[in-house]
Amino acid sequence: MNLLSRFSNAARFRDYNDFYNHFRLNVPENFNFAYDVVDEYARMEPEKRAIVWCDDHENERIFTFADIKRISDKTANFFLSVGIGKGDTVLVILQRRHEYWTTLMALAKIGAIAIPATHMLMEKDIVYRMEKAGVKAVVCVNEDELCNNVLKAAAKVPSVKTCICCTDRPGFLDYAAETEKQSDVLCCSYKDERSADDIILLYFTSGTTGMPKMVTLSERYTLGHIVTARYWLNCMDDGLHFTLAETGWAKASWGKLFGQWLCGSAIFVYDFHGKFEPEDLLNHITKYKITTFCAPPTVYRFMIKNDLSKFDLSSIKYMMTAGEALNPEIYRQIRMKTGHPIYEGFGQTETTVVCATFSEYMDIRPGSMGKPSPLYYVQLLDNEGNPVEQGETGEICIRLREPQNGIFAGYYQDPELTATVMYDGYYHLGDLAYCDSDGYYWFVGRKDDIIKSSGYRIGPFEVESALMEHPAVLECAITGVPDPEGVRGQLVKATIVLAKGYEASDVLVKELQNHVKKTTAPYKYPRVVEFVNELPKTISGKIRRVEIRQNDSER
Repeated sequence: MNLLSRFSNAARFRDYNDFYNHFRLNVPENFNFAYDVVDEYARMEPEKRAIVWCDDHENERIFTFADIKRISDKTANFFLSVGIGKGDTVLVILQRRHEYWTTLMALAKIGAIAIPATHMLMEKDIVYRMEKAGVKAVVCVNEDELCNNVLKAAAKVPSVKTCICCTDRPGFLDYAAETEKQSDVLCCSYKDERSADDIILLYFTSGTTGMPKMVTLSERYTLGHIVTARYWLNCMDDGLHFTLAETGWAKASWGKLFGQWLCGSAIFVYDFHGKFEPEDLLNHITKYKITTFCAPPTVYRFMIKNDLSKFDLSSIKYMMTAGEALNPEIYRQIRMKTGHPIYEGFGQTETTVVCATFSEYMDIRPGSMGKPSPLYYVQLLDNEGNPVEQGETGEICIRLREPQNGIFAGYYQDPELTATVMYDGYYHLGDLAYCDSDGYYWFVGRKDDIIKSSGYRIGPFEVESALMEHPAVLECAITGVPDPEGVRGQLVKATIVLAKGYEASDVLVKELQNHVKKTTAPYKYPRVVEFVNELPKTISGKIRRVEIRQNDSER
């Protein structure tokens, strides 16, 4: 069983138009995900699987919803005992530890706000987050560098009162021991005060163009992931969904928690450390019989380097991708080697899935973002706020309405920053796309990344996709550099990481330029090519084109 029908009119619609026009969410005014989803499953079907967890040391645990309720109640009592209550912010750095899920549910049950973060943060990053969000407590994994950084950061930020570690460690409360002491009967009455507009999560964006922003997400946002999980990720009742994401990123909320449990699907978690190994990933898919799988395009790029015929992937029903635009060549090779198409989705930390290829209602067009979610009225606008014509590039915007389910509630305690993206009745995403005659949307690039050359507006994604089809290219980024002759305004530049077996040369530059000319409009080819060992990226793995531009400017 699942809870989809309780919180939506989820059904099989006739076609995409029927789905878009008639899908509805039912968001109770006093909704709280921990009480109304987790505890409700524990009441109705206590032995239903919630999490299948394993690590790279062959440890394995299976948690039922009864387990999640019991442990989250004990954890909530522990948090209350150290003075954490409604509205308090708690930094949660738990990687893929199973404590992440019970911690988030425990905080939700007492009305506290979880701030998921990655273990890769350095001391200055942690201080920044603690100060900006007024963090009261930290819960983290037992890693030497991380724990040292947490303690040093906490000493600099007066609001931080408590540091908690998964296991016994000097300077920290012992999460396991302290939780075990607690009663499994929740000792607070917050359940009677719950509201769908209460804040459950606060994410810091990955900051590809500036300092991270604090994205505030309410309880009603969690129900928006019914569309994400049921209609894009194709999660199924009693299935096992695997999204390859660390819990510090918003993609974990998309694929490792809310929508999956609403669909009745268990969540698969592979808690690995160190370098990502595609073979380990494929072996786990085979062993645990994953039914639905989602990973960023980078992971699919690694996968196709392996002999996929050695792995039994027959349990998989659907494959999906998000996080960056999917190059058509990667799609082609995965489909050829596995028989599975890849369904693409697009959104932001601030939203649930905005556009996607919803498999029940549309065909895949490789490279397309798909069509809009029924939660959103999507409009492409020009710089003056006017709708663009079909086929023309515009900024992706969502018309705001009340209540607006599945979208952030603004930037935390920063109405001025919120007003820079929410104005004139729209939320402005900062991403550019165009829409074709059949209603499919095609990603062009971030607004800041558009290149203006000889009167043309050139988006980086199309040129990057063309280059990725060439076997010499492992990774690439397209940016604009000033034309030294002042004729074209900007020149298209390709910064390229070469695949094994290839070496930089003038001959290869010419070959790559000619390849782009044949693959896309000739005026888009990179007139400047630089070969590098690696591309600058955020800690979430997104390419920082802004850093490439800054380095070029300084040179």
